[in-house]
Amino acid sequence: MSTTTPKLIDEVRGLLESSVSDVFGTMANTIARPSPLLDFRGGEERIVAGSVGFIGDANGLVYVYIKAPFARVLACRTLGFEEAQLEGDDLVNDVIGELTNMICGSVKSRLCDSGAACVLTIPSVVRGQYLCGGPVCASECRLLSFFCDTEPVLIELMIKPSK
Repeated sequence: MSTTTPKLIDEVRGLLESSVSDVFGTMANTIARPSPLLDFRGGEERIVAGSVGFIGDANGLVYVYIKAPFARVLACRTLGFEEAQLEGDDLVNDVIGELTNMICGSVKSRLCDSGAACVLTIPSVVRGQYLCGGPVCASECRLLSFFCDTEPVLIELMIKPSK
């Protein structure tokens, strides 16, 4: 990466903005519009959070937080299912994990194209209330908010500078 480029975390933040819009549009047939920050993680509603890390010249972690009822809607749209066809949470978790993986894969590809080689970790998904990632020592964090239809989606980006 050139030293004349913006700070890495801000560059990745910009890549995430376009990746979220592209992936949600293509895979879930919904428009993801950037919005003012809306952090719903501290509320009573259950949340599904997908996470994928990247390691190499750029090291970081991305969480995608979605309220559980909307995660089911996204799963239905992505799979072409009706709500009644989704039994349990396994398919919903798979879809949220894959959407997160695709968002991060797009970012990774663009980072590699710009000279910052990195690889992705395996996606993981957690569910619950009051979910919140947190940066580890020496990490920087950015939050991004989107609206898909009328539903909020929160992206948390953490980057640790490479040595």
